[in-house]
Amino acid sequence: MDPQGRPNRTTVLIVDGDPADRDALAAALRRAGHRVLRAASGAEALADLDLRLRKGTLPDVALVGADLPDLTGVELCRRLKEHPRLLGLPVVHMSAEAAAPADRCPGLDTGDESYLALPAEPEAVDAVVRAGVRAARLRADNRALVGRLTLLSETVVTIQSARSLKELADAAADGAARLTGTPAAVFVLNPDDELYRGLSRDRAQVALPDDDAHRAVSALLRRLTRGQSGVRLTTVASSLWPAGFFRPGVRQDARLALARTQDGHAPVCLAVPARGLRRAGQESETLLARLAEATALAAEPLLMYQVERHVALTLQHSFLPQPHHLPELPGLDVAVRYVPASRETEIGGDFYAALDTADGMLTAVGDVVGHSLDAATVMVELRHALRAYCVDESDPGVLAERLDRMLRRYHPELTATVCLALTDPATGRTRIANAGHIPPLLLRATGTADYVKAHGPLLGPGLPHPPPTELFLEPGDRLLMVTDGLIETRGTDLEVSMEQLRAASLGALPGLDALCDTLLASFAHDPEDDIAMLALQLRN
Repeated sequence: MDPQGRPNRTTVLIVDGDPADRDALAAALRRAGHRVLRAASGAEALADLDLRLRKGTLPDVALVGADLPDLTGVELCRRLKEHPRLLGLPVVHMSAEAAAPADRCPGLDTGDESYLALPAEPEAVDAVVRAGVRAARLRADNRALVGRLTLLSETVVTIQSARSLKELADAAADGAARLTGTPAAVFVLNPDDELYRGLSRDRAQVALPDDDAHRAVSALLRRLTRGQSGVRLTTVASSLWPAGFFRPGVRQDARLALARTQDGHAPVCLAVPARGLRRAGQESETLLARLAEATALAAEPLLMYQVERHVALTLQHSFLPQPHHLPELPGLDVAVRYVPASRETEIGGDFYAALDTADGMLTAVGDVVGHSLDAATVMVELRHALRAYCVDESDPGVLAERLDRMLRRYHPELTATVCLALTDPATGRTRIANAGHIPPLLLRATGTADYVKAHGPLLGPGLPHPPPTELFLEPGDRLLMVTDGLIETRGTDLEVSMEQLRAASLGALPGLDALCDTLLASFAHDPEDDIAMLALQLRN
């Protein structure tokens, strides 16, 4: 800085065909503390700038003569402004000839900063150069700020679409890293003291912090956010901040942006290296605080959904019969499996049932359409309704009609699918009513596997249901009923998935447990939806 607080050592490119003018300007600029580059023509200037682009040593401003040996100053300026990486280079037109204001317009229209009439006092040349550089830097700062604000908006959209707290933390960490240009870590501590952590992608996935480091962060968050409202920025010394969150094995002071959800229950923390954030500037710190606030707002519905999921899973586990509580009928074996979706925000309405009726074993597998606590509670209602109806009625077709009427009467906004099968263990006679569900897979003891041709509309719309499909099971035959969570994969046609299920079933060992375990091992990797499965077999 000079005594007036002005920045020194600006690099100026002089483009002029007159050697005397170039020398005079260069001398004046050097005396004012600037570096000077010179070019005698437009082509020479363009070649020099191209070379400096590759080296990353562009000048800060260009003084361009109005009439060059090969180009006009206006044409050179136009070419510079058409180049994406030279667009921000400020250009000052200069001429030794008097120019009317109207004659200066073409240069200004192409992007000139100003017009310098020669000869000029050294102070005037210096002032024009500094003004051009200052204006260009302000524009660059504004563009950078707009870019960061755009990045903040994009990150907020991403975290708002997160389907779990882990996805939320990962998205916020990536956004924080891009906003600040530093590694970042994000933490969400739920009311049950479970810590969800996200690390920016630039953090190598080696030597990750251990459980002690996470417990230390949890304790810090509880202490630092006690009684807090709004967003708080604070620095934690490296002696208190666990090593490894920013770089493997390295201790660093951490700058934290702390926020709480609106109900005040869950602390949210965005953490970056304090030194890196200081280099990034005050604006980055402000944007980090805004991102922390947005992350806390996005975390709130996920935390609420987490509570709903816990309630739903409790309902499902409470009301779905466990394998050791299934009814037993002579001559018939039944096996069941239930696997909740791996995504924390998914609450399903899948269910199975096995009921002893006067006419045999009634088995059912169904799915309330949707993912919410409502779906889980309606699932419980359907199971209870089915249990109540089959006390006096065991016909699968009649039961499907009654379930349809019950759903329309009490939950007209919801739909559900269900497959019902009534099996007489003494004769093997099986009657199947299917309401919009995947049809059962019949695995014959002879080694074949085919889907039962049983179809019908799902429950809810009130459409008529066809009569049940009838078949006879032979000793050793197995009947498999599943919900679509087992095989449905985004981007894959359901018929293709059903064929894959059929092929995998053929490769399973004999027995119901072997069949169920084989299918879960083949398909239930990180399931996107709940899985309910029921298999029955006529004994030999």
